[in-house]
Amino acid sequence: MELHDVWFVLIAVLWTGYFFLEGFDFGVGVLTKLLARNRTEKRVLINTIGPVWDGNEVWLLTAGGATFAAFPEWYATLFSGFYLPLLIILVCLIVRGVAFEYRAKRPEEKWQRNWEEAIFWTSLIPAFLWGVAFGNIVRGVKIDAHKEYVGTFWDLLNVYSILGGLVTLFLFTFHGSVFTSLKTVGEIRERSRALALKLGLVTAVLALVFLIWTQVSRGDTKSLVAMVIAVVALLGALAAVKAGREGWSFALSGITIAAAVAMLFLTLFPNVMPSSLHDEWNLTVSNASSSPYTLKIMTWCAGIATPVVLLYQGWTYWVFRKRIGTQHIADAH
Repeated sequence: MELHDVWFVLIAVLWTGYFFLEGFDFGVGVLTKLLARNRTEKRVLINTIGPVWDGNEVWLLTAGGATFAAFPEWYATLFSGFYLPLLIILVCLIVRGVAFEYRAKRPEEKWQRNWEEAIFWTSLIPAFLWGVAFGNIVRGVKIDAHKEYVGTFWDLLNVYSILGGLVTLFLFTFHGSVFTSLKTVGEIRERSRALALKLGLVTAVLALVFLIWTQVSRGDTKSLVAMVIAVVALLGALAAVKAGREGWSFALSGITIAAAVAMLFLTLFPNVMPSSLHDEWNLTVSNASSSPYTLKIMTWCAGIATPVVLLYQGWTYWVFRKRIGTQHIADAH
């Protein structure tokens, strides 16, 4: 296996880690409006992800940086062609981080309510737009012979990509509701399990349509195996939710995300960004990659740094592993 193939796999792993981790805290952000009945319950939901949300975003920074270094042509075409949706995502992530930090800085109800509203919208919008972006990457976009995107923003809004956005939105919200049931106690835990069943059923229908469409249009045997794993894991997660096995349901919803991302990357390979204008203009792992020497240095750096990152992030989750409920929230001043 060539080094550019290795880095294609590593970037797929980074996006898998990002969607697995950031997926549930996007979902929790959406649940602050769907699940919480009062501001105390909103505080419970926010506190479940308070110690980890910023660490989860590290995976996005690493995925973007790895793409820039390993596949500069892919990075340039992707970030210039998808400039507006990626800018919207970036602004949402900035505002979301500020909302988490500033929400409790002042005691006024209006102040805190406005920041909680911001948390909801800046969780929902990226959860949808990431699906739109990856739907277009898999489907193919207007790339010319000079490896430049020549389409418009409206070309990115098509039936397939919008369906992909709905899949990620509902899948992340389902993932977040399962995480909430795993991290909370009392009535909010029971309601999150009940909501997870409803969200899971909608997610299963949307995901099945999207994955079958992807498989029929671009799939092969390997992507079919990944699709089957994703569907079986999602059904297993629903069964585990119904049985009250929150740990199993969270693990299986995570496997669903991982298998779905794997399927998308398997349908791409050896392309990294197909052209809808001509197959000869596709960006591939070979014509979009950096030099072998650059990839070699990156491989050594990743081999040293990755275990350290996994260790400290795993330690963070272990420290903050306990459940919380409304009884753990101090009365507002």
